[in-house]
Amino acid sequence: MKQIALYGKGGIGKSTTAANLSAALAGENLDILQIGCDPKHDSTRMLMHGTWIPTVLDLIRERGDENITVDDVVHRGFGGVRCVEAGGPEPGIGCAGRGIIATFQLLERLDALKGDVIVYDVLGDVVCGGFAMPMREGYAQEVYLVTSGELMSIYAANNIAKAIARLSRRVRSRCTLGGVICNAKNIEGEQELVEEFARRINSRLIAYIPRSRVVQVAELQKQTVVEYAPESDQAAVYQELARTIQRNETTSIPTPLEMDELESFALEFVQV
Repeated sequence: MKQIALYGKGGIGKSTTAANLSAALAGENLDILQIGCDPKHDSTRMLMHGTWIPTVLDLIRERGDENITVDDVVHRGFGGVRCVEAGGPEPGIGCAGRGIIATFQLLERLDALKGDVIVYDVLGDVVCGGFAMPMREGYAQEVYLVTSGELMSIYAANNIAKAIARLSRRVRSRCTLGGVICNAKNIEGEQELVEEFARRINSRLIAYIPRSRVVQVAELQKQTVVEYAPESDQAAVYQELARTIQRNETTSIPTPLEMDELESFALEFVQV
């Protein structure tokens, strides 16, 4: 079983990437489980054709975890992908990371953490204890950073690299960095910038996902690109990403940049 986590700044397109990755992996006749680890609980929505599936945290609040079954939390979406959403607290109340911790505990009790590939889609703006749990407790063996060429996106990716480097020293943690995925924003020189960032943190760019209108159109149709436009160039990019991750055996312990190094690096690529 291969367990991977996609981390990235909120709004970077991480969930879109994760859902299309899962759809493409399912197209290779693999058993896929995708777990949305974000309070927005929208990670699996395109796989579920627009349905907002009940979150683990909501179910626990309503019923208590002893009264929850596998069928309550695991829902089959496009391509047979099994979908789970951790959920989170009401805005302004409680800890968002708690939903992730509760989800993992429940899925383990239900013996539902299984499949050929498990995809964890994790918010990466804040790497607190809860959001770091897939890395910290040895669930995610490979972490993939989703970023664009924007400075704050690179900043968030660098912070996650710091967490991986720190957690890789723990006995229980098995996480390493599998690579960097550039979800493009059409910035001049963006691919070269992200490729160089990956190199400087001791990793590599494994995919460049161009910005494409078909992504928005597919989401308006409540589908992944892989389902809505399977013959499109954009679907081919996600399918190639799936093959790359499936075959990937090259991971690393990242060497994150210090803040002054990160700012100097960004200045090298800015057109003044």
